[in-house]
Amino acid sequence: MGNEQLEELRKELDEVNLQLVKLINERAKLAKEIGRVKSAQGLNRFDPVRERKMLDMISENNQGPFETSTLQHIFKQIFKASLELQEDDHRKALLVSRKKQADDTVVEINGERVGDGQQRLIAGPCSVESYEQVDAVAAALKNQGVKFLRGGAFKPRTSPYDFQGLGEEGLKILRDVADKHGLAVISEIVNPGDIPMAVNYVDVIQIGARNMQNFELLKAAGSVDTPVLLKRGLSATIEEFMNAAEYILSKGNKNVMLCERGIRTYEKATRNTLDISAVPILKQETHLPVFVDVTHSTGRRDLLLPTAKAALAIGADGVMAEVHPDPAVALSDSAQQMDIDEFNDFMAKLEESGLYKSQKKVVKG
Repeated sequence: MGNEQLEELRKELDEVNLQLVKLINERAKLAKEIGRVKSAQGLNRFDPVRERKMLDMISENNQGPFETSTLQHIFKQIFKASLELQEDDHRKALLVSRKKQADDTVVEINGERVGDGQQRLIAGPCSVESYEQVDAVAAALKNQGVKFLRGGAFKPRTSPYDFQGLGEEGLKILRDVADKHGLAVISEIVNPGDIPMAVNYVDVIQIGARNMQNFELLKAAGSVDTPVLLKRGLSATIEEFMNAAEYILSKGNKNVMLCERGIRTYEKATRNTLDISAVPILKQETHLPVFVDVTHSTGRRDLLLPTAKAALAIGADGVMAEVHPDPAVALSDSAQQMDIDEFNDFMAKLEESGLYKSQKKVVKG
């Protein structure tokens, strides 16, 4: 008799469990729809006032035997799961999301394939100052098998009195030098109206940290086919970074690469704080290639090699660093740029580490 009663009670419990499963999933569908409506209205998914009202309703209607605090704890877990469901749904919808596209995006630049598993280097001066300056750096890059030449023609600076760059003349210098040495040009564009002009000179449009949320610039870059290297903002979350990339992809340009360049924290030992964990997170969450700018993240020549090793070891698709023929007289960021001898040593030690495979052509005698 006792066993029969136990089995009957268990049967009733199983039925209640199934009812709960059904109700919880019905609730989840409603929560997802609420999330969709909030997203369309630009509202935050988490509403603490609404959550408090629901918890109070549970308290007012609890008839036991569970303590109110126990029920509220259970429902808080349900609320949390519902919020995560809404956020997960949002990530699935993003064009940049790994859930939207499982395969890695490979960006073709001048015959080079970025994101195909071979790690790359981007190097060059902070600012374009003269043809001779850029030519000297480009020759060193070519000698080391580096394919991508960076250089600032338009320089957004913290102080309005600092060197702002040579503008279009700087882009012309980069193009001429790159063509001479067989390199691709990467340069920052700051004005949406300059995009049509810039694509005549550059192979990659760089959007800098200060412009990561310049939405008109993002949309302008998304309206052309030229690849884009998007840098993370000084105080941007990874979600904000991904949404900035989404602006570009949503306009039709799928050739987007991300660049972690350090974020602003209270730490003063380095120029910024390199968020190295952002690399695997971005590689997991998105299908886009990820670079690490070791120059702007550290602001220190003595930290370029170890941070470059760390970036490559953790799975970055490439590293960006700055090189100048004579950093002491550079018009911008002199303390963080390598001279050519230091760059050659940097490359040799990076290759010795086994983390980087040189693309230098071996000349057979």
